[in-house]
Amino acid sequence: MSDRPASPGFQHAELEWDENGVPQSRQYGDVYFSRTAGMDETRHVFLEPNALAQRFAALTPGRSLVIGETGFGTGLNFLCAWQLFERTAPAAARLHFISVEKHPLTRADLTRALSLWPDLACQSHALIEQYEAIHPGFQHFTLDGGRVTLTLLVGDATECLARLDARVDAWFLDGFAPAKNPQMWQPPLFAELARLSGPQTTLATFTSAGVVRRALVEAGFAMRRVPGFGTKWEMLSGRFVGSSPDRAAPWYARPSPHQGARKALVIGAGLAGCASAASLAARGWQVTLLERHAAVASEGSGNPQGVLYLKLSAHGTALSRLVVSGFGYTRRLLERLTRGQEWDDCGVLQLAFDEKERARQAKLAGAFPGLLQPLDRTQAEALSGLGLPCGGLFYPSAGWVHPPALARQLANHPDIELLTHCEALQLQRHGELWQARAGERLLAEAPVVVLAGAADVARFEQTAWVPLKRIRGQITRLPATERSTALRTVLCAEGYVAPAWQDEHTLGASFDFQQTGLEPSEAEHRSNLDMLEAISPDLHQRLRLDARPLASLEGRVAFRCTSPDYLPIIGPLAEAGRFAEAYSVLGKDARQVPQVPCPWQEGLFVNTAHGSRGLITAPLSGELLAAWIDGDPLPLPRELAEACHPNRFLLRRLIRG
Repeated sequence: MSDRPASPGFQHAELEWDENGVPQSRQYGDVYFSRTAGMDETRHVFLEPNALAQRFAALTPGRSLVIGETGFGTGLNFLCAWQLFERTAPAAARLHFISVEKHPLTRADLTRALSLWPDLACQSHALIEQYEAIHPGFQHFTLDGGRVTLTLLVGDATECLARLDARVDAWFLDGFAPAKNPQMWQPPLFAELARLSGPQTTLATFTSAGVVRRALVEAGFAMRRVPGFGTKWEMLSGRFVGSSPDRAAPWYARPSPHQGARKALVIGAGLAGCASAASLAARGWQVTLLERHAAVASEGSGNPQGVLYLKLSAHGTALSRLVVSGFGYTRRLLERLTRGQEWDDCGVLQLAFDEKERARQAKLAGAFPGLLQPLDRTQAEALSGLGLPCGGLFYPSAGWVHPPALARQLANHPDIELLTHCEALQLQRHGELWQARAGERLLAEAPVVVLAGAADVARFEQTAWVPLKRIRGQITRLPATERSTALRTVLCAEGYVAPAWQDEHTLGASFDFQQTGLEPSEAEHRSNLDMLEAISPDLHQRLRLDARPLASLEGRVAFRCTSPDYLPIIGPLAEAGRFAEAYSVLGKDARQVPQVPCPWQEGLFVNTAHGSRGLITAPLSGELLAAWIDGDPLPLPRELAEACHPNRFLLRRLIRG
């Protein structure tokens, strides 16, 4: 898994348009929808056979119906299902739509295609507004205030579905026709549909091909032919009657979804805590958010400018894949902030500052087409507005954001109660509730608690085993000059410098594993300035830094929190002693998979260790955490969610003795 290219063969859809403006795939020589009645076709082929109107109406508060689709295309089926959901479902119900697409449309083509359906204009506009940073892997969209979720899997259908962790209630099989796209209609794909299905799962497809019907029956679906749409005499519909055991190892198997009062306590109001609170509130939870300072994002998430910096690998490492998915999700969230004031998609230029970096960038350019652009020195200087020592890689849809603005936006929900100046020092189980206490003082209680306080997560007795480390970082705040405002994009090498915001440039950030104080030091200011001179001697001169004494510089110190493998820690927490007892055989033979239920600490979850990538990984982590809690489809591939799971450390400790 880790040695495959990050984006093998990725290509957007190539379209041809007929005289009526209807798109056809050049790759497959087939239309995306009926040339005369696309919405009617969707209703007849997919919505009605799956009884969606009745099933939407029957949803209880906080519960969701999950639809899976092969072939997202223009998104017409999704938008029609969303429209029907809005018209028939109770206000507190949710829709989760999962679709796979090998060749996603560009934003311009999607806009043109959906303009054919004015009845769907409201839904189409919301989708197009968030249709940013579409790249291979899992793309997660939060729509209608969190009431509707779209997870778009970009890549080969069978491979993507094999990585999905979900229980699907209804399937739309809508790839291009079997004769024109036979790979979409093979038994291995139908086996994945069966794995993701349950006893009440239904299925519908426009085709009536006997080879498709027989393969679906073999996979566990009871199928029947029913009248087709328009000139097509027949189509298929059915339901799942087979079995679908969970493939997950017991230490990664999901805890039972929470069934009691939908109340949660989140400790720590940095980006990870605010994202966790936001994702739960969007699902109908009442959330109490505890913060020891006077406002959210007062520690590691509190710098004036944070960079959407994609530190990628040309190989499909877990961290690189997490960064790509997280980047897209964060970019979609930023559209809700004020561009130019709270964030700016000015791009990020990663300089090729030495031979090793040049070689790394050459591999990245081939692995992530569309996400980044290689530039020579002349091009880089023209784009940045400054003299530079070299060219590099440009990330055009990246930029900077004011992290506190993003945190405030996430925490701004009527179902989130923010309690400031509340520092939880102890965590106690009291009956069915977790209590956060400061000595004798009870701060808050709830049946579910999320620990999101960076390295302080390990202060509690229940979490003392979680391996966390703190790394001090100092930024330098540089007053802008008339000449320094020529900088038009973020520049990165060993550190970064951002374009001027509120008459200042943010420069940083240092890495110090030894110091524990919060006061800025002149030594780290000097280190930051040396870093700036290496990035751009021209900018260093424009800022007139040689005439500025170090003692006059202002800065800010905060602590990053990281894990031993530099991946975040997100998910449910086990009881360490009982875990070691339950799986002790692994200490002798790591190949064993004892079928013993994991000894979870009921209702206890963690979201921490985002390190220097919090702007990219923390927002999506809230969705992953809420999916673990609520039993929703995971927004990331299963193996990637497991790579971020807290139990990985208990497992490694046990295997290594």
